[in-house]
Amino acid sequence: MTVAIALFAVAALGGLTLAFLRLRNRELPMGLALAHGAVAAAALVALFMAVAGAGAGASNLAKGALGLFLVAALGGFFLFSFQLRGRPIPIPVMLVHAVVAVGAFVVLLIAVVSLG
Repeated sequence: MTVAIALFAVAALGGLTLAFLRLRNRELPMGLALAHGAVAAAALVALFMAVAGAGAGASNLAKGALGLFLVAALGGFFLFSFQLRGRPIPIPVMLVHAVVAVGAFVVLLIAVVSLG
């Protein structure tokens, strides 16, 4: 889960940069949007593997974090569709995406701390 946490932290930095640019009505660099999505996807795969590898021993918190990150990923795909069409990203959807992702990250951190 450590790899997933590190990757999600990097993805969060990219997402924060994208959100800052969007709130300033600046153009969002496609490369940054792609990198944000790719790192987040790698983190999601790492988390899935950790939860699946633990089997029945995976904590409910870790499973919950995985579920929340999946919801955030769906929101990310929706937001990226706007980027691909050259349309402005809807700020309310962006904020919901961010809140769900940050919430999932906090739940994941709690899951890891409670294991130790």
